[in-house]
Amino acid sequence: MKTLMTGNEAIARGAYEYGVRLAAAYPGTPSTEILENLAKYPDIYSQWSPNEKVAMEVGIGAAIAGARTLVTMKMVGLNVAADPLFTAAYTGVRSGLVIVSADDPGMHSSQNEQDNRHYAAFAKVPMLEPSDSQEAKEMVGLALEISERFDTPVILRTTTRIAHSQSLVELNQPGERPLKPYAKDARKYVMIPAHGRARRLVVEERLQRLVEYAEGVSVNRMELRDREIGIITSGISYQYIREALPNVSVLKLGLTHPLPPQLIRDFASQVQKLYVVEELEPYLEKEIRALGIGVTGKELFPPYGEFSARLVKEKITEASQAKAVPFEAPVRPPVMCPGCPHRGLFYTLKQLKLVVSGDIGCYTLGTMAPLEAMDTCICMGASISGALGMEKAQPDLAEKVVSVIGDSTFLHSGITGLMDVVYNGGHSTVLILDNSITAMTGHQDNPGTGKTLMGKPAPKVDFAALARAVGVQRVSVVDPFDLEHSKEVIKAEVATKEPSVIISRRPCALIIKTHEPPVEVHDCTGCKMCLKLGCPALSFNEEKKTIQVDGALCTGCGLCVNVCKFNALRKAGVN
Repeated sequence: MKTLMTGNEAIARGAYEYGVRLAAAYPGTPSTEILENLAKYPDIYSQWSPNEKVAMEVGIGAAIAGARTLVTMKMVGLNVAADPLFTAAYTGVRSGLVIVSADDPGMHSSQNEQDNRHYAAFAKVPMLEPSDSQEAKEMVGLALEISERFDTPVILRTTTRIAHSQSLVELNQPGERPLKPYAKDARKYVMIPAHGRARRLVVEERLQRLVEYAEGVSVNRMELRDREIGIITSGISYQYIREALPNVSVLKLGLTHPLPPQLIRDFASQVQKLYVVEELEPYLEKEIRALGIGVTGKELFPPYGEFSARLVKEKITEASQAKAVPFEAPVRPPVMCPGCPHRGLFYTLKQLKLVVSGDIGCYTLGTMAPLEAMDTCICMGASISGALGMEKAQPDLAEKVVSVIGDSTFLHSGITGLMDVVYNGGHSTVLILDNSITAMTGHQDNPGTGKTLMGKPAPKVDFAALARAVGVQRVSVVDPFDLEHSKEVIKAEVATKEPSVIISRRPCALIIKTHEPPVEVHDCTGCKMCLKLGCPALSFNEEKKTIQVDGALCTGCGLCVNVCKFNALRKAGVN
């Protein structure tokens, strides 16, 4: 039977069909839906971990114990998980270990555009790249096979377009879920220097065997047609080429580390002009040039952004002068949802004119107009550590800087930063924005929500108790919709010369099933003060010179009622 599946759904299906017993991840677009779909298969134990490093370590432990394992993350998550990955390349595995790294060309939902193909070369582990959902499913099985045959972790690299686009997938019945017996092997799995030096030689020997394997593996194949143009490519770029230039010859690489040098030479010898089409970095291009083969790549194609069939056709045919002008859809600026609990907090921070060290989450939108209440955002957890660096570098900032971090992000990588503030005598105030869910990636549970990925009840982290346990003496809880109280607490804590934590607690507006009736407008003066909240339910009627409320969007949270100085905005039924 065939069915339409996204790449993420297909990877989950592949894990089910090819015998994965355990899967772990931290949610991150574009990889999140893999584990969400995998949790629907009760035969596989699936979990959200506090961060990607923990997920990787859980996966390595499961593979060493003898279970086929899948670990998934977005590309920047592999930075967090790099420490255990590089050592796992030395230890090898007992049973198959597949690591899905989902890259984000075009930065649809990411803070940078890193190309994780370099991780495979850096860690000296094999890497597969699917070009559609069917391959995404099949390559889970191939990756498990390679992992066990060569005793190595395997990276399965996808991109946003593969992860979220649908194509037909052939469904098969699942095979067995083998569990290899555990046996102690300290020389292999305990990486003290003496053991590591011996395993280093194993890694190099394994890489040579993988090169030989790459020459004949079916996912690396030549499609010889018109020999005037030959294109070497992988992943989603293959689909763009086949759509834009159906008659050119193509060397499609599914195993992109290590590369097959003889296959590449053979293909190059059979075409007149050789191109490389690859999104982001010139990864393939540099490797091919290192073989002494002339090739055209980044002279034509940009080293950034997503490609398209149109772009490929234009660049290869050099027919840009005849190109059609595409329809330009109006841009919808990103904005916090109506009723978002973070809106009131950022409004208050802007009023207080504080320096705000920010973090990764939907609250990062606090940097957008009209709130414009965030000064920095680097990576997960950097808000707290960055604020400490600011006050240590500029002591005058100690009573002006605060850090903001979401509940899930705090559990991911903020706890160590808070300990650092306490240990090193920082004065900064940390605001934990507890909206009871991992909101930005689509409402995944975390250790602070009281439920696991598989729907089982779990203990909830007590953020106040945790803060006190690491040495914070001043801990407060505020409701971000209570603007005056929040403002007074923040002013008091910023003025203290010791670390403090403020927990801003209110559930995400999208997980509350019922809302208050829409706010009503009475005798608006047109001052536009309420528009400074940036709520999409509010707009200004230029003809009537008054505020209007979109009843379909308004949640009745009352923030605009609180900021209106003329009592023109009122909760329903209030005169």
